[in-house]
Parts: sequence; C-alpha cells; structure tokens
Amino acid sequence: MEYKIGDIVKTKKVHPCGSNEWEILRIGLDFKLKCIGCNHVIMISREKALKIIKK
Repeated sequence: MEYKIGDIVKTKKVHPCGSNEWEILRIGLDFKLKCIGCNHVIMISREKALKIIKK
C-alpha cells in the first residue's frame, strides 16, 4: 500500500492515550508518526511500521 505524508492511519494496538489513529509526518527508511489523540511523536523502522498499520 502507498502511504503519503499527511495520511491518517490506524494501528492494531491502541496508544496509552486511547487513540489508535496516527498522522504520517515522514516516510523513508523510518516512519515518523504523530498520535492524533495526544500529539506524541514516534519514529519507528519501516518494517515495524508496515506491520502495525491496519488501514
């Protein structure tokens, strides 16, 4: 699946704030994601990001 910067994606697991929606801030070798619920920003590897993203 193709992802673009600014896309909102849902993850399999829920973030501790209660949201499972994330905005994509950066795509490359790593993904930079921002939680929609609490604005927490994380960077995870592309491989792991593709595993946890549902939609």
